[in-house]
Order: sequence, then C-alpha cells, then structure tokens
Amino acid sequence: MHFETGQVYHIYNRGNNQQPIFFKRGNYLLFVEKMRKQLLPDCSILTWCLMPNHFHLMIVAQPHGCQNRSAFGSKHMQQLPYNFGVLLSSYTQMMNRQNHTTGSLFQQKTKAKMLIDINDILRCMHYIHQNPLKAGLVKHSWHDWAYSSLQEYFDETPGICDQELLFTLTGYTRQQLKEDYDTALQTYHG
Repeated sequence: MHFETGQVYHIYNRGNNQQPIFFKRGNYLLFVEKMRKQLLPDCSILTWCLMPNHFHLMIVAQPHGCQNRSAFGSKHMQQLPYNFGVLLSSYTQMMNRQNHTTGSLFQQKTKAKMLIDINDILRCMHYIHQNPLKAGLVKHSWHDWAYSSLQEYFDETPGICDQELLFTLTGYTRQQLKEDYDTALQTYHG
C-alpha cells in the first residue's frame, strides 16, 4: 500500500479462505476501537463497515500517515500501512487467544484502491453501507446492522468518522444521504 496525502482510498481485507474474522459482538467493538487508536492519527475515516468475514473502510490519507518510517531492519514504509499492519496483527493475536487458534486471520495483502473523483467516492460510500443488505445480514432497515458507519450518519452521533469531511468531499447533506438510502431500500424490496 502506498498513500498520497489528501487522497481518498477504499481499504478492504477478508479472512483467510473467507473464514470469519468477527465471532461475537465484542469482537466488532474491539476492532472499531483498534481502528480509532491505530488509524485516526494518520487518516480521516469517512465510512466503514465490518462484515462477519471482511471489512471495508473509506479513508483520506493525512500528511503524517504518508511519511516514511523505519520498519523492519533497514526497510522503510509509510506510517499508515505500518499502522494497518499493527491493527490487523494485534487483532489477530487477540482472536487467536480468544479462539485457541494460531496463524493468520486475514489474507496476506490488505487492498487499497485510490478513488479518483466524486463519482468513485459516492459509489464506494454506497457500496460500503449497502454491504450488509446485499449479503442478507439485514432485511428491513439499514439500522439493523450495528457495525457500520451508517449509524453515525443517520443518528448524527459522534464516532470514528469525519462526517463533515465526507459532506464536503461529496457535496451531500445529511438529509440527501438519508433520502438516498431510503430510496435504495424501497428499490431493493421493490
């Protein structure tokens, strides 16, 4: 992963062999807290969704996260990819202890796709938030899935997302966001 300051990225990874990475409610909450601790100093989180066997984030890289740091031996890497490694590694260690297992929980490479324009950002935002519905984890309401940033946006509650930055980048208002998701839900249930 290589990041450029001020650019928007879709970050995602999943469990090895599509195995679960979250096993109970507390695991989701732990991962969110680890995202807050490991990532927020070096990026702004715009949207996120945790699914039973994978996760999605949309972030904006901040200057400190794009700086190089010493990593392993003489190898250098940017701060943000290093922090993602710490996030996934520390979470894996906790899950291995919890489940009496060993080895990797996540696929080797976390993917980071740069989003080029406002259309990419909007598509990604909707894709991330609609993931639980399309996977059949919720049936009637976006509020039925508790492990997504959509709750922060709908309820106007503080969380880990920089809501104002998302609205600035997309030109959306909170009301437009709610109307779009209501329309999408009605269309989905057709």
